[in-house]
Amino acid sequence: MIFNLKKSRRRSIFGGIFIVRDMEKWIRLFLPILVIYTHAMQAQSPTGVVKGTVYDFTTKEQLPGATIQVLNNLSKGTATDINGRYMLEMDTGYSRLVCSFVGLKTYTFSVHVEEGRVTEQDVYLKSNAKSLETVVVSSGKFDQHIEDITVSMEVLKPKLIANKNTTSIETALEQVPGLSIIDNDPQIRGGSGFTFGVGSRVQILQDGIPLLSGDAGRPEWNYVPVENIEQVEVIKGVSSVLYGSSALNGVINVRTAYPRSTPKTMITVSSGEYSLPQSPVNQKDWWYNNKIPGLANINFFHSRIIKQNLDFVVGGNFNMDQGYVQAPPPAIYLPWDIKRAMNITAKDSIHTFTNSDMLKVRGRINFNLRYRSKKIQGLNYGVNGNGMYNKTNMIMAWLDDSANINKGYPGAVFLERQVMFNVDPFIKYSTQSGIHHSLIGRIFHTDNQITNNQSNNGTNYFFEYQVQRAFKSLGLTATGGLVSNISTSTSNMYASSGTPHNVMQNRSAYIQVDYKLWRIITLSGGIRYEYFKMNSAPGNYVPIARGGVNVQLLKATYARFSAGQGYRFPTITERFITTRAGMFAVFPNTALIPEQSTSYELGLKQGFKIGSFMGYIDGAVFSQSYKNTIEFLFGEWDPSIAIAGFKFINTGNSTVNGMDFSISGTTPETNKRFGVTALLGYTYVNPVSTTPSYTYAQYVPIAGNPNNPEQLSYNSTSYNPTGNIMKYRFQHLVKADVEFKIYRFSWGISYRYYSKMANVDKALGDLETLTNNPFFYPIKSIGFWNSHKGFNIFDTRLSYRVNSRQKVSLVCSNVFNVTYMLRPMKLEPPRTTMIQYVYEF
Repeated sequence: MIFNLKKSRRRSIFGGIFIVRDMEKWIRLFLPILVIYTHAMQAQSPTGVVKGTVYDFTTKEQLPGATIQVLNNLSKGTATDINGRYMLEMDTGYSRLVCSFVGLKTYTFSVHVEEGRVTEQDVYLKSNAKSLETVVVSSGKFDQHIEDITVSMEVLKPKLIANKNTTSIETALEQVPGLSIIDNDPQIRGGSGFTFGVGSRVQILQDGIPLLSGDAGRPEWNYVPVENIEQVEVIKGVSSVLYGSSALNGVINVRTAYPRSTPKTMITVSSGEYSLPQSPVNQKDWWYNNKIPGLANINFFHSRIIKQNLDFVVGGNFNMDQGYVQAPPPAIYLPWDIKRAMNITAKDSIHTFTNSDMLKVRGRINFNLRYRSKKIQGLNYGVNGNGMYNKTNMIMAWLDDSANINKGYPGAVFLERQVMFNVDPFIKYSTQSGIHHSLIGRIFHTDNQITNNQSNNGTNYFFEYQVQRAFKSLGLTATGGLVSNISTSTSNMYASSGTPHNVMQNRSAYIQVDYKLWRIITLSGGIRYEYFKMNSAPGNYVPIARGGVNVQLLKATYARFSAGQGYRFPTITERFITTRAGMFAVFPNTALIPEQSTSYELGLKQGFKIGSFMGYIDGAVFSQSYKNTIEFLFGEWDPSIAIAGFKFINTGNSTVNGMDFSISGTTPETNKRFGVTALLGYTYVNPVSTTPSYTYAQYVPIAGNPNNPEQLSYNSTSYNPTGNIMKYRFQHLVKADVEFKIYRFSWGISYRYYSKMANVDKALGDLETLTNNPFFYPIKSIGFWNSHKGFNIFDTRLSYRVNSRQKVSLVCSNVFNVTYMLRPMKLEPPRTTMIQYVYEF
């Protein structure tokens, strides 16, 4: 069955290539017929044609998607194509036209149309210096002012990403208010604990296409092309109607950039080292082969327009990182008589690694190709791609919480070699009447070679057809689409399903309508119908809906309310993974069922301008309830596999209530002498189990009575059940980043505060007791957790622009060298100091 499925997909892929090749031929054949029919249906009054190109006045770039309308009849108009060109047939005589584009000043101009003649009129739109214009697409899949949308959103600009010497995108995302990343797992507003990134409740997108791995729903942060980012948009709150199952808590959409009229090349080189942690680490143990552990990185990027119609972008990254966690010591093996007494039947198989094995090496290259048709206005098509080789490691637990905090625990460290690539074909066509057709696809393949029999490979096939119609005169935009997402995976880790070969299918249809009423009210609503099927099990059908309203109360004051439903189907990994190394394991749960949520939010956004500094203040209160909440819990699940480990469990129902507050602002880039950019925020959440006594599982303790299993609930498995606070959440988060520019110098400072996790698994304490004997290295984490009330982390950077092409920077992360953890038994990076050199031409 799997072979036939793959074979049919190969036919679909090659068939898609022929469709792309022949698409323009068919459109050219039928377009004249449509034009003749349209003319026949029109009144026979004398007409002429107005045409031209719309430009950005400052950059002189052409503006695709700009609107041209007749001022006294706004129902008559057109939009510019991908090259910024427009053409509009009009009645003869004098007329006034209005040209608008999101983020720029509207421009009104007069034309004189003569019968049977073509009048050319180019338009240059100026920036609006009186307000901060931020344009986003993720909320409704079309360009909108950020103040008009009905959900909470933060925008991360490429300048901050570059200035922080970002080599992997998650380090920059950590500055986004309300967002934290715990050991690869993105959390928005406390919507999840930590899961090693598996089964993400936050959808990760690149240019609107999912970038989560097909088998595990796991983000691959190193895979994101940080050298080519237009901006990153973070939606806070359920977004499943437009983006599907994984958008239960929000969306992170990375938008890459296409070329401008001037070719651009950028090369970034950086190198640095880690500092010795503050904890009592043996300094001799910290050095690797008599060298301080260091890291080096190279990014390159080039973009240009070839022969006016072919957009070409290429970029890449090479990174070497010795890391700050050393290899574990040789394992201690339990005698067989003790293992039998503890009901442990699994054989030990623990690899021994050296510090040289812990070296990380990564190479990645990506490209974008887009052809804008000369013969058919509004048609463009192309292909994007990315590929990466990554030698890395995964660390489940440290050796202890004091002198050996910088070492891994035997059996809790895995080496990994990844090869992954994606190919994204697309065809887009926009008509002059405002109808936009889009057919996009992604074939995403991953091959992970991991020690201890954890290797896996899989392919994700994603295709989406979307049609969008903008009724400019009505202020209405309707968006609809059909989505197919099929993931295949092969791994012995997933054999608990009955086979190492697994297939996950998801198909859906959606529609969303956004309506602008009286220029001050924005209404948004949509529905999605989802179908899920895993292997041969019966499929699941589910409808979900969302709605929202945004009202402009004053000139720069906007209130919003939104409500939405979410539904997340478990991944292949969550249900079927079985893996073990030494005393640790991850256990399967074939009975895991989908989780559902309902979300509400009330928010207020206020624009401000102080001198030349302008931006927004945003505040929101929110409530999200979950049914069949899936948590990744540590415990003693099955001694026949391992002493302890993690398992995905439906733990009952829960709610997350809270508030967040953010400020974002900047001065115009036209000021070459002085500038300020700021992004600050505070988030409070109260994540509570509403079914603390619900028994969600049972197990037989080590050396326990099989006839008297223990009942597991929130109350019985929580180290601190006071207040029913859910495990592995930060209730208070503070984020701040401010940068000042004075002539050629720039100085920036970042701050992050993580409050103490109020609750963790009780099994962590039990594990300390269990390993406090000569047959184990004692595992310690509860003392470290108890002794720290929160973590304050500062970063700083200083740069000097040598000339228009060169910049030199000193970047220091964790300036005060705080020893901290964001999840138990995992050390976060100590002070890291880097020198960066940037050359542009």
